Amino acid sequence: MEIIKITSFAFVALFLLIIFKEEREDISIFITLITSVIIIFFLLSKINFIFQFLQSIALKANIDAVYLSTVMKILGIAYVASFCSEICKDAGANSIASKVELSGKILILFLAIPILMAVLDAILKIM
Repeated sequence: MEIIKITSFAFVALFLLIIFKEEREDISIFITLITSVIIIFFLLSKINFIFQFLQSIALKANIDAVYLSTVMKILGIAYVASFCSEICKDAGANSIASKVELSGKILILFLAIPILMAVLDAILKIM
C-alpha cells in the first residue's frame, strides 16, 4: 500500500520538523520543502498514468486534443498553485500564499476562455 509509505515518510518528516522548528526554523522550512517534493516525485508515475488514461478516453470519445490539453493545463495549474501556496503557508508567508492562489485562479480563467467560447458556440448552433 503506497499510502502507508507516503504517510510513514510524512510522519518521519513531521517528527524532524517538530524537533527543528524551535531551534532552527530555516532547517524546518527546508525539511517541509524537501518532503513535499519527494512525495510529489513518488506520485509522478501515477500522475503520468492518469494523463495517459485521459488521453486514451479522449481519443475513443473523439474529443479535440486542444480541449484535453487545456483541461490538463488547468489541472496542473490548480495542483501546482495549491502545492506552492501550502508550502508558503507552512513557511509563514501567508500573503505570498494568497497571491499564488490568486495567480492560479486568474491563469485558470484565462485558459478556460476558449473552452467557454466553444461551449457557447455549440449552444448557439443548437438554437
